[in-house]
Formats: sequence, structure tokens, C-alpha cells
Amino acid sequence: MQLLLSLLALPLAAAQLHELAVKAGKLYFGTATDSRDIGFKNATYLKVLNDVKEFGQLTHSNGQKWFATEPYQNQFNFTYGEEVSSIARKNKQLLRCHTLVWHSQLAPWVETPAVPWTKATLTAAMVNHITQEARHWSGQCYAWDVLNEALNDDGTLRNTTFLQVIGPEYIKIAFSTASRADPKAKLYYNDYNIEKPGNKSAAVRELVRGLKKDGIRIDGVGLQSHFTVGTSPTVDQLIWTMEGYTKLGVEVALTELDIRIKEPETTANLAQQSTDYKAAICACMQVDKCVGITVWDFWDPVSWVPGVFAGFGSPSLWFGNFTKHPAYQGVVEALKNDTSKGHGGWGSHDDDEEDDEEEEGGWGWWKWW
Repeated sequence: MQLLLSLLALPLAAAQLHELAVKAGKLYFGTATDSRDIGFKNATYLKVLNDVKEFGQLTHSNGQKWFATEPYQNQFNFTYGEEVSSIARKNKQLLRCHTLVWHSQLAPWVETPAVPWTKATLTAAMVNHITQEARHWSGQCYAWDVLNEALNDDGTLRNTTFLQVIGPEYIKIAFSTASRADPKAKLYYNDYNIEKPGNKSAAVRELVRGLKKDGIRIDGVGLQSHFTVGTSPTVDQLIWTMEGYTKLGVEVALTELDIRIKEPETTANLAQQSTDYKAAICACMQVDKCVGITVWDFWDPVSWVPGVFAGFGSPSLWFGNFTKHPAYQGVVEALKNDTSKGHGGWGSHDDDEEDDEEEEGGWGWWKWW
């Protein structure tokens, strides 16, 4: 199989991804990376990671998450996160910082406290965590994913520890705290399944409106973009959804792009993967306030996909032997402005705003606060 993949892979392009993205007017093309994964033991992986023509931006896959930065209450350890941050500083790559508040990969003391949380104590712990972590990297992060995956697919609030104990206002508290702790960083809401029209993307618009209505800073929406070959959003769906966010006064970015394949790899599904990658990049290219693209690591052996989606794999741009997927060339073509656009037809973004006005408090069907 690896021989087949090698034969299908493409030679090194004359221009590389970050270089092309900047030439096209974007801020960056970047990658997530994990300093504790096997890639950091591989010289070829590190050579690609440090190639600033390929990747002008890095994201910590895990090193800035709660379990890593505050493993015990009020005992902070930024060593893991600094392993990636130091590479970005050395190479002068932009740093997207990820993430301050998320329901997953929490330290055990947050989910199973020795003394049950009250609203006051968990609020204080969350504020302290955001403040200490954001201040540590203050001035170094282009953006912070302040809040990650706070919504269910139907657009309701995810039933997290923070929602259960603090209530919906934990969202406002998180963004307000991050703004004070790192005033120069862009503050993002980041989530998956928010890349096309539907209840969840409407809910994100609702979240952005609500924060702005209360004078709380939010600067961006991160579209994670974890897709499956053959069912990825179309260019039109992506553009319509991105523009629904940007018209509210925020920027957008593709923050965790990968496109998984149902095993085994074939000429057909690798070609479709290239088409799907190209569509995602084309959409970003056509939205002025789509500032950049981050792939969720670039090398198949370190992908999270096989461990979560049984029977799926090869979601990245490099195979295990460091030859490139055909999708790499699809990305190159999109970055060179080969950006075909269809005819839309998704209606006005204002439809959900009209519905909101009928609800008490202007916060739609949630009445969050």
C-alpha cells in the first residue's frame, strides 16, 4: 500500500503553502503540532515543521490545554506548551494559542473536585486559569481559542461542568477575562460542524451577536473543518457560512483542517480528497476576512483520526513516508487563486436575526442570560 501511495504522491511544488498563502493576501498557512508525539523524534518531520515557506504559523495540539497547564489547582506548568512556542519564536512563525476553556482534556481536579464546586468557586478557578495562562503567553499569540466546542450540533449549549455550575454566563466571563489578560491577541470561538448552514452555525452567530451586544470583545470564529471525503461542505456552503460570521464584525479562519478517508486509500478517494481540500481553501480565498488556514498536523502517522473514527485514516497532506497526498496539489491550486464559485442559494443570514427579535432578551431560543 505504501508503494501505491508513493506512486500517487506528487513531487515537491515550486512554491510552498505559507509562501503561496501570503502572496494571495492571507496571513498564514500553518499546522498544529504536538511536541510529545512521534513526529518530534523524526528528523524529516521536524525539517518540514521548521520550513517557514511551508508553515508560517503553529498551533499547540495539546500543550496549552487545561490538563497540561494547570494539572493541580493553582499549580501552573507551561513546559509542554513552551516546547512548541519556542519553535515559533525561533522561526518567527505566528502562534495560534489553543485553548483556554474546553469541556474535554480538563485536569481531573476540575471534573472531580475534592469539594463540590459552587458557582463562586468554579468561576474563580476558571478566571484564575484563563488569567494565568493567557498572561504567560501575553503578546506572543496571534489569537487565542478562548472557548472551544461549547455547542451541541442542534445549536443548544453543551452540558459541561462550566454550564452546570456557573450557568450560561461562563461564556461572557471567559471572553472578558481573556481580553484583560492578553489584550493584543485576537479572541476566537472555535468549533466543528459550523462550516455550513444549519442550527449550529446559526447558534455561533447568536453567540457572537450576544457578546458584542454586551460590549464583550470577540474577534474571530474558528471553523475547525474536520471533514470526511465525499461529504465535505461545498465552496458555496463554506463561503455563505463564513460571510455570515464576518458580517457581524469578526474574522474567520480554518483552524483544524483535515479530511479523512474511508480505508483503504484508492486513486478515486485520494482524488476526491484533493477536490475537498481545494474547496475548503477556495472558500477561504474568496472571503476577505478569512485570515488563514491551519491543518491539524500534516503527517498521517500523528493524526488523531484513526484513534477516534474506526476504519478512517490518511486525513493529512503527507503520507507516512513523507511523500505528499494529491491533496497537496489541490491546496496549491486553490492558493494560486483557482477559485471557482457557484451560485449560492442559501438565503439571507438575516433570517435568524428576525427570529431573534421575537424572543425575550434578543438571544434567540436559548434565552441564555
